[in-house]
Order: sequence, then C-alpha cells, then structure tokens
Amino acid sequence: MELEKSFYKHLAQTTGSPMLLKFSKANGIYLYDDKDEKYLDFISGIAVANIGHSHPVVISAVKEQIDKHMHLMVYGEYIQKIQVTYAESITNELDAELQTVYWVNSGTEATEGAFKLARRVTGRSEIISFKGSYHGSTIGALSSMGNEKYKRAFRPLVPDHRQLEYNDIESLNEISSKTAAVIVECIQAGTGYKKADKVFLDKLSSKCSEVGAMLIVDECQTAFGRTGNLFAHQEYGITPDILCLGKALGGGMPLGAFISSKSKMMKLKSDPILGHITTFGGNPVSCAAGLAAFQVLKSSNWLIDVKRRGELIKEVLTSHPKVCEVRGTGLLLSVILETEDFKNLVYKKLIERKIITNFFLFNNEALRITPPLCITANEIDYFNSNFIQVLNQL
Repeated sequence: MELEKSFYKHLAQTTGSPMLLKFSKANGIYLYDDKDEKYLDFISGIAVANIGHSHPVVISAVKEQIDKHMHLMVYGEYIQKIQVTYAESITNELDAELQTVYWVNSGTEATEGAFKLARRVTGRSEIISFKGSYHGSTIGALSSMGNEKYKRAFRPLVPDHRQLEYNDIESLNEISSKTAAVIVECIQAGTGYKKADKVFLDKLSSKCSEVGAMLIVDECQTAFGRTGNLFAHQEYGITPDILCLGKALGGGMPLGAFISSKSKMMKLKSDPILGHITTFGGNPVSCAAGLAAFQVLKSSNWLIDVKRRGELIKEVLTSHPKVCEVRGTGLLLSVILETEDFKNLVYKKLIERKIITNFFLFNNEALRITPPLCITANEIDYFNSNFIQVLNQL
C-alpha cells in the first residue's frame, strides 16, 4: 500500500483508473509480479517488445555498450559507431530513396521532425492527415490527430492542419499545390487497427507525387514484423518520401527515427544550420538495444509465422457470437465486442486469469491484441481458450 500511495503522489496520472499491476521482472511473453506469478502479455508495451521481453542478445548488447560509453554529445556531432551501424542495417531493408536516418527519442518526435522536413523541402505549410489517425501527443502531432475528443482541450493547435476521410479516394482531390505533406498509417492504430485499402494508398501516393507533396508513412506500430512484413508499407507496394519509426525500433529502449532521402534531409543542415536538433536522439544504449533486437528478428523464423499466428486468433474468436469482428493483420489485432461496458468486463476477467490486453483511444468496444512475435501456437491456444471461456461466462 505504501508503494501505491507513493505511485499516486509522485507519478503523474493519465487516467482515473490505472491498472495498478506491480511487476518486478519480464521474460519472453510473460510479466512477473512481486509474488513471482506470471501474466501473459498481450500488449507488448503497445507493440514495443516485438521480440519479447529481456531477450538475452539485447541484454548483452546493452551491457556491452554501457561498458564502452553512454551519452557523449548532442546527436549528429560525433561519429558513434552504433548509431551508424543501426542506421545502415535499417536502410538496407528499405527503398533506395530511404537511406538517411535522423535519430530522435520517440515516435511522436519522429512525426514532428517529419513535418519540419516536409515544410522545409516544399516551402509549404499545409499538413493533411486522416480522421481516426494517431501520430503522437505533442502539440504538432496532436494537430494531425484525427479525433476531436483528444484535441479540444488543447486548442488552439498548429494552423494549416486538416483531416480527410480514411479510405475515401474522392477526398484525395483536396490534396493540392498548397500541401506540404500527407501523413498516413497503413493500419490505423487508434481506431482499433483499421487497414488501408491498397487502391487508396496507391492513389494517395500518386496524388502526392502529382502535386509535389511529401508522403509521410507512420509505421511506429506496424514496423519490425508486427504485420508479418518488416515494414507494412512494403506489402502495399508504396514508397514514402518520409518514414516514421518508433516503439519496437529501440528493442525496449526509447528510440525514434524519421527516414528520407539524402537530398531531402540535407535541407535541415543549412538556412538555418541545426534545422532540427535533439540531445538524446540516437542514444547509443538505445541504438545498441534496437540493433540487437533487429538482428534477432531477422535471424528468427518469427516473421514466417506472424500471419499464421494471427489467423489462429482470428479463426477462434470470430466464431463466437459475442465477438463482432477481429480486425487487423498478423499480430496487430483488435477484438471488437458488443459494447464498451462488455469490453471492460472482458478486459477485467482476462486480467483475473492473468492475461493482459488493452484498449484503444478511438474505439471503445475494442480490445488490443499485440503479443510478442515469439509467441507459440500453444500459447495462442491457451489465450484463445481462456478468452472463449470468459465470453461464455458473461
């Protein structure tokens, strides 16, 4: 109780009802409380722990980097091998136009940097996003959020931001020579993983090219194998002008990045110099963890199994009459239930069974299902069985 009192007193709260689960360690797909009882983690820190918790390769890489050095200087001033090596490893998996990385601390910062870069490259100010979108919570990123509920209390926001309808091809005609950039998610995170239509993304990419607007693809949640591809935009066959990364990028450590072509990124180094700066972006310990996690992911067979694992969940849960829909792809799923109250009840009953799911900002009836990619078929069977039992009891 003393720890809980201190928690409420000294840590800022974001909701009126925090989970208040006390965990002392984590390993693989499990979290362990102070009594050493394990919980099945079906959140992964909101799609952060893609390769599972406390992977020994990542732990070893972090310790090795700490023994060498931690923070040295504002990012971009010194040549630090781990930053360069990780940037090269990521860009080797991307289109030739996406070869230059700007390291930041989070996905939100990646959004902010991408907006600045787009404005600098185009000389325009208008940023277009889509209803239902989520790109972060700082004032600039919040301005592009596609849900008024979370924006209203903080207005006025950054001008020249507006939203179009997601998956509405006709609305793309509003993108014009005034538009600096359009930011889009291949799968919308806040709505409960609503997928973009391929034709919609194709048309969006073409329209941006036609009017000279930058296409920003936000892959903070969808990257690093979460959908069964290293990067979700590659499955759609589009190439962003700017790619935003976060969450699993750091292998459990804080890290973000926006990635573009060398010619575009050069715009940030002159008129003025230091067009974008960050103290801790590309922190060497975060880069060491991220690189190690990336190497683990690429050397494993998990990517082969991600979509099949997701289908195992879909097939079982969609067959239940109290489940309206299972949305998403791979291990980026949401379970849509009948009402918000029923969803909350299922959520609590699953926690009683030591299975942790989560909610969405813009979809009150949905439960988040994003387990680590290392989850086995047997562990998914256990999850499915318990989920069905909970539904049958309610």
